[in-house]
Amino acid sequence: MEHAELAITKLRDRAHDVLTTRERQIVVVLSEGVTNKEIGRRLSVAEGTVKVHLHRIYRKLGIANRTALAILAHTKILDAA
Repeated sequence: MEHAELAITKLRDRAHDVLTTRERQIVVVLSEGVTNKEIGRRLSVAEGTVKVHLHRIYRKLGIANRTALAILAHTKILDAA
Protein backbone atom coordinates (compact mmCIF):
# COMPACT_ATOMS: atom_id res chain seq x y z
CA MET A 1 0.00 0.00 0.00
CA GLU A 2 1.45 3.36 -0.90
CA HIS A 3 2.14 5.93 1.83
CA ALA A 4 -0.78 8.25 0.99
CA GLU A 5 -3.28 5.38 0.99
CA LEU A 6 -1.98 4.17 4.35
CA ALA A 7 -2.33 7.67 5.83
CA ILE A 8 -5.89 7.94 4.52
CA THR A 9 -6.80 4.53 5.93
CA LYS A 10 -5.41 5.48 9.33
CA LEU A 11 -7.30 8.78 9.34
CA ARG A 12 -10.54 7.04 8.34
CA ASP A 13 -10.16 4.49 11.13
CA ARG A 14 -9.34 7.17 13.68
CA ALA A 15 -12.27 9.35 12.60
CA HIS A 16 -14.76 6.54 12.86
CA ASP A 17 -13.43 5.42 16.23
CA VAL A 18 -13.19 8.80 17.91
CA LEU A 19 -16.21 10.71 16.60
CA THR A 20 -19.52 10.36 18.35
CA THR A 21 -22.70 9.68 16.42
CA ARG A 22 -23.71 13.34 16.75
CA GLU A 23 -20.30 14.51 15.54
CA ARG A 24 -20.60 12.25 12.49
CA GLN A 25 -24.08 13.69 11.83
CA ILE A 26 -22.63 17.19 11.95
CA VAL A 27 -19.92 16.19 9.47
CA VAL A 28 -22.56 14.88 7.06
CA VAL A 29 -24.57 18.11 7.16
CA LEU A 30 -21.46 20.32 7.07
CA SER A 31 -20.29 18.52 3.94
CA GLU A 32 -23.34 19.98 2.17
CA GLY A 33 -21.79 23.44 2.59
CA VAL A 34 -24.32 24.89 5.01
CA THR A 35 -23.77 27.32 7.89
CA ASN A 36 -23.53 26.41 11.55
CA LYS A 37 -26.99 27.90 12.02
CA GLU A 38 -28.41 25.61 9.33
CA ILE A 39 -26.63 22.58 10.78
CA GLY A 40 -28.22 23.38 14.13
CA ARG A 41 -31.64 23.81 12.58
CA ARG A 42 -31.45 20.48 10.78
CA LEU A 43 -30.22 18.60 13.84
CA SER A 44 -32.38 20.47 16.36
CA VAL A 45 -29.48 21.89 18.37
CA ALA A 46 -28.32 25.43 19.08
CA GLU A 47 -25.76 27.08 16.82
CA GLY A 48 -23.41 27.33 19.79
CA THR A 49 -23.66 23.58 20.31
CA VAL A 50 -22.67 23.04 16.67
CA LYS A 51 -19.61 25.23 17.22
CA VAL A 52 -18.59 23.20 20.26
CA HIS A 53 -18.99 19.94 18.35
CA LEU A 54 -16.97 21.30 15.42
CA HIS A 55 -14.15 22.41 17.71
CA ARG A 56 -14.02 18.91 19.21
CA ILE A 57 -14.09 17.28 15.77
CA TYR A 58 -11.19 19.44 14.58
CA ARG A 59 -9.18 18.62 17.70
CA LYS A 60 -9.90 14.88 17.51
CA LEU A 61 -8.93 14.67 13.84
CA GLY A 62 -6.01 17.09 14.04
CA ILE A 63 -7.41 19.44 11.40
CA ALA A 64 -7.68 23.21 11.40
CA ASN A 65 -11.06 24.17 9.95
CA ARG A 66 -14.36 23.28 8.29
CA THR A 67 -12.82 23.38 4.84
CA ALA A 68 -10.43 20.58 5.75
CA LEU A 69 -13.31 18.67 7.34
CA ALA A 70 -15.50 19.06 4.26
CA ILE A 71 -12.66 17.85 2.04
CA LEU A 72 -12.21 14.80 4.23
CA ALA A 73 -15.94 14.09 4.13
CA HIS A 74 -16.14 14.49 0.36
CA THR A 75 -13.15 12.26 -0.31
CA LYS A 76 -14.80 9.48 1.69
CA ILE A 77 -12.10 9.56 4.34
CA LEU A 78 -14.81 9.90 6.95
CA ASP A 79 -17.48 7.25 7.13
CA ALA A 80 -19.89 9.81 8.51
CA ALA A 81 -23.13 7.91 8.02
